Amino acid sequence: MPETKPVRVRFAPSPTGYLHVGGARTAIYNYLFAKATGGTFYLRIEDTDRKRYNEEALHDLLRDLKWLGLLWDEGPECGGDKGPYFQSERLDIYAREIQKLLDSGDAYYCFCTEERLQEVRAEQEKSGAPVTGYDRHCRGISREEAETRIQAGEKAVIRFKVPEDGVTIFDDLIRGTIEYQNALLDDLVLIKRDKFPTYHFASVVDDHLMETSHVLRGDEWISSTPKHVLLYKAFGWDPPMWCHLPVILAAGGGKLSKRKGAASVGDFRDLGYLPESLVNFLALLGWNPGDDREVMSIQEMIDSFTLERINPKAVSFDEKKLQWMNGQHLRLAPTSLLAERLKKDLADIGVAVSNYSETYFEKVTEMLKPRIHFLQDLAAMAMFFFKAPGNFDEKGQKKNWGEGSRGIAQAVRNALQTTEPFTAAAIENAFQTLAQTRECKLGDLVGAVRLAVSGTTAGPGLWEIFETLGKEESLRRIAFAEPLMQE
Repeated sequence: MPETKPVRVRFAPSPTGYLHVGGARTAIYNYLFAKATGGTFYLRIEDTDRKRYNEEALHDLLRDLKWLGLLWDEGPECGGDKGPYFQSERLDIYAREIQKLLDSGDAYYCFCTEERLQEVRAEQEKSGAPVTGYDRHCRGISREEAETRIQAGEKAVIRFKVPEDGVTIFDDLIRGTIEYQNALLDDLVLIKRDKFPTYHFASVVDDHLMETSHVLRGDEWISSTPKHVLLYKAFGWDPPMWCHLPVILAAGGGKLSKRKGAASVGDFRDLGYLPESLVNFLALLGWNPGDDREVMSIQEMIDSFTLERINPKAVSFDEKKLQWMNGQHLRLAPTSLLAERLKKDLADIGVAVSNYSETYFEKVTEMLKPRIHFLQDLAAMAMFFFKAPGNFDEKGQKKNWGEGSRGIAQAVRNALQTTEPFTAAAIENAFQTLAQTRECKLGDLVGAVRLAVSGTTAGPGLWEIFETLGKEESLRRIAFAEPLMQE
């Protein structure tokens, strides 16, 4: 393939279930590669398995790709001059192309039933012979006989005539040269009895006609690649560049699945992860930017992305690392965006959000940003800014509301009563003065009143909490909690 051929890459999922994080990473690498090279990223829907096709899965797939920010240049909803982009709408194209292979003798009709194929496979396993799944029983049937049987109503698939000897060699951009003995390859089915193509046939035809320059896909497709290479050769077409990506394993080893925790893009969205975090995390599962950067924007990843930096070794999915990364991206997120999410979540649980200004929401959000790991953390942590606590942390009460705590709370309330302006700096100064007057440590004054105003012992800076709540509300909350404290 000429070096100057424009980069055209695709993500080609089957709408049969949720978008797995492994599939999402494949889409991410294709997207980054296209954008890094000024190429085209297109979306093709491989929906020829009509038994497993799921309309809801298709809807969720498109939604999840958009949520991740992986907007395709061509494909469903936006079109393009290489369509249709649904394989189920390309049956006439596959019929035309399969005829070429039948005419050249590179494909043939197979009338074997599923029962016979199972018997052949069982016999191969029993004898210890290589298990190809098919013994090429119908390979010698003449074209004339086959067509006569078809016209008589007999059902058949169309198989590819794989060479019986020799070696098929292909180069993988991150794995080097790979060889397969042709004798170990099955005469794969190209067209099923329902006239729909198999993945192998449709993907090769479509990748050629859609001018795909590079195929970036999971390493589970390595064993299929020699079959695809032979198909390209039979058609007389130049194959694309191949790049098989490393497998993603669960943290404890083994295949990543819902049984071992979240495994779909939708799972992580519902758990409160930002799309930027998930894209960043998945991109680094097998690729690195050439330095020690970890938290990166999509543009930074595009600027650094090359296929040469993909490592073929299997990688583990570390959800704790993802949580950390989500926290980092939340701190980088615009405060206004997070404030809108806070407002929505509070409204959903009945808080009268219209009683508060945009400035108030953003001020609360800015204080909490350094402390959150998930989007939904915001509403839980922010609740005391919108509703006075009715319950107080039990451990906090034992620690901070012991003997003398009521006197401390009263002294703080008296000091704050005369504090003007009621700003964080002035409030801190009032506490410093009170500590000196009472000849105690500043920390001795903080615990009791923090619990009183927030209901908890942890949170943003106390001076900022007082300033945000305002003098009247702060004093009211301290007074409310004083009877619960010890003399």
